[in-house]
Amino acid sequence: MPLYLTEAEVAELLTPADALEAVEACFRRLAAGEIENVPRQRTRWEGGFLAVMWAVDRELGLAGLKTYAAGHEDANFVVVLFETATQENVAVIEANKLGQLRTGAASGVAAKHLAREGASTLGVIGCGWQARSQVAAIREGGPTIETVVAYCRSEERLAEFCREVGAEPGETHRDPASQDVVVTVTTSRDPVLRGEWLRPGALVCAVGANDPRRRELDNVVLERAAFVCCDSIEDAKRESGDLIEPVEAGLLDWLEVHELQEVVAGEVSGRQADDDIVVFKSNGIAAWDVAIGAVALERARERGVGREL
Repeated sequence: MPLYLTEAEVAELLTPADALEAVEACFRRLAAGEIENVPRQRTRWEGGFLAVMWAVDRELGLAGLKTYAAGHEDANFVVVLFETATQENVAVIEANKLGQLRTGAASGVAAKHLAREGASTLGVIGCGWQARSQVAAIREGGPTIETVVAYCRSEERLAEFCREVGAEPGETHRDPASQDVVVTVTTSRDPVLRGEWLRPGALVCAVGANDPRRRELDNVVLERAAFVCCDSIEDAKRESGDLIEPVEAGLLDWLEVHELQEVVAGEVSGRQADDDIVVFKSNGIAAWDVAIGAVALERARERGVGREL
């Protein structure tokens, strides 16, 4: 019988530290060839779409998919897990919170492995649902972070966000853009981060756009970058307008784009110098959902949380 977990139960079971550990271990298994990950598929209708993405994690002994329906105002996510040994459906998990945690965790892993040594400031462009876990996870992955500067267009949302996460409000996009680690987590179709604003040594985590028609970074960000990586090159070629358009313009070559798993596994060093500008383009992959879903399932079984269907 599958175990059903609600959003509230997931929030009770998992912390940003749990998510960071699960996603970092997932990157190591990806590098070792233990995971097969399938890119997101979308079927659209007027005003929305259905998305499905899935992965098999041989080391965990789990196969799983995430599916969600999204519209102009809302999106709802579900993760379904199967045991590969028995083909049994073992979990159905409401996954809005799960997705928020794993997306933040990926940026936390990037900060841990790619931020310059001693990075002490974090800038966040965007103040929505996903931005909150970005701050929590990057603080977890980059323990030297002391100051957070945020900016979004709504003064009310910016004030609320700063109260919640302990950030300082910026006056313009430039304020968060001039920090040691810079996160873009917006729904903008056009760039919100300009390369000329970045300080030497910055790590950029571009999280908000996973559609080829959307961009958060301008071309100068990629021109200045000494190292560019993503979560999946296969996914990036389908979804990352931030990389697709610079490649088409001849500013970047796909051969220059690495996957974060290579850095986590020690196959490439990523940052070569303190002054290097480094970019991590995050789209989100199903392997993370399986990994963090496995932790939620294990914790739920240990604590007697959830209900059997």
